[in-house]
Amino acid sequence: MLALETRLLLERLSPLRACRFLDVACGTGRWMMLARQRGWKVFGVDFCPEMLLQASRKPGLAGCLTLADACRIPLVDGTADLTLCSFALGYIPSPLQAIIEMVRVTRKGGRVIITDLHPCALAAGWTRSFRSDGQTYEIDHHLHPIATWVASAQSAGLALDWALEASFAEPEREIFRNAGKDSSFAEFSRIPALLAMSWIRP
Repeated sequence: MLALETRLLLERLSPLRACRFLDVACGTGRWMMLARQRGWKVFGVDFCPEMLLQASRKPGLAGCLTLADACRIPLVDGTADLTLCSFALGYIPSPLQAIIEMVRVTRKGGRVIITDLHPCALAAGWTRSFRSDGQTYEIDHHLHPIATWVASAQSAGLALDWALEASFAEPEREIFRNAGKDSSFAEFSRIPALLAMSWIRP
């Protein structure tokens, strides 16, 4: 999923010039590092201290991170040129509240981008889970239909720029193969895996 999102989103971001980049629910700083490599000024917030600790160990990210709820971002209005929330909206009970807050901290004319596991993938039985010490842990989450994304963004005053509904393609096949799941690739590639939307704040 991360490879698919990174591949497609970098294509969309490549024309953008240097900017102030805010990563909401930044995790271990994956997107912050990609943004820094482009020369962007970065800042990240996350609700998990352990994630932020990992992020702070990456070059240039210490001092650019803070512990915060995505619905209560401790930044002044209009701070960011580009605000990204990657694979986190499904963990937030109220998309509207989170999007309103992302709009607040994004300057007028700036961009808000949200990506997440596609609702069709969740409906097909895909889970948000990870393995540790031989056990599988499924993470609690909320299923937000596409219509909820759209309605929340409209209520927050955003104007849609583009939307992506993407499935795994040939660039991801090698990842399946390396994981010993090459036989599952065809089945999984038929289901929309990623939902991404980009809005402009008028």
